[in-house]
Amino acid sequence: MKNIFCIGIGLIGGSFAIDIKNYNPEAVVYGISRKDATLEKALELDLIDKKATLDDLENADLVIVSIPVDATVKLLPTILDKISDNTLVIDAGSTKGAICKVVEHHKRRRNFLACHPIAGTENSGPTAAISGLYKGKTNIICEVEKTTFKLQEKALELFRAIGMRIRYMDAVSHDKHIAYVSHLSHISSFMLGKTVLEKEKNERDIFDMAGSGFASTVRLAKSSPAMWTPIFNQNKENVIESLEEYISNLQQFKELMQKDNFSEIFNEMENTNYIKQILNGIK
Repeated sequence: MKNIFCIGIGLIGGSFAIDIKNYNPEAVVYGISRKDATLEKALELDLIDKKATLDDLENADLVIVSIPVDATVKLLPTILDKISDNTLVIDAGSTKGAICKVVEHHKRRRNFLACHPIAGTENSGPTAAISGLYKGKTNIICEVEKTTFKLQEKALELFRAIGMRIRYMDAVSHDKHIAYVSHLSHISSFMLGKTVLEKEKNERDIFDMAGSGFASTVRLAKSSPAMWTPIFNQNKENVIESLEEYISNLQQFKELMQKDNFSEIFNEMENTNYIKQILNGIK
């Protein structure tokens, strides 16, 4: 795959571009963005080799779509309209149900591989792109059976070359599970940040007192609202379900404190410490 087209050239697309060029120095990476300033910065950072438009996709061997999920839903059918029969199209969206559904009857559905690389930072834009972002990270692939086998092989070769682990899942299960392990954590971070910002109006020194625990917990609140609002919208039912369970646990914790039942609070935290064993397996 020599001609690589990145639609969206921020953290995700830009990091793919870096790793692909490291893996295959002969690859030519084209950038497509609605903002010319983004492409100029991507050129300056050597993330891409050339600017392109959607009309150039007929020359693509690989198209990587890493734009907000609402934009992906709107644009993906057009992308498939413009590619050749041998082109592989992958996305990197944090939701999969709506994206898979919008192309389920497209004549080139077999050219599309629905992906979600579980990798990233709280930063965005071309300057956020980093080498090795995907090394050791899991890439969830949904509805793999709907992608033609020869293109599956090309995708897997690339993913393994840049160090990714592969996990297969149906789109419905993906969206349900990711609401708990990703979407809920972002909401928690945003709301913790909101709570502290509101409190800061009365206590100017609160940020001087904030330690590394606060910084790490609220880190995700620096993420792009333009990216995350459509994610919450597309995965609304699952996100609400996860919020209801989370709020219930918070309420229970509050009630235990009100009752001075700190032995039970200790037990709750000790039982939850089991999460360390799970997370120790994530490198």
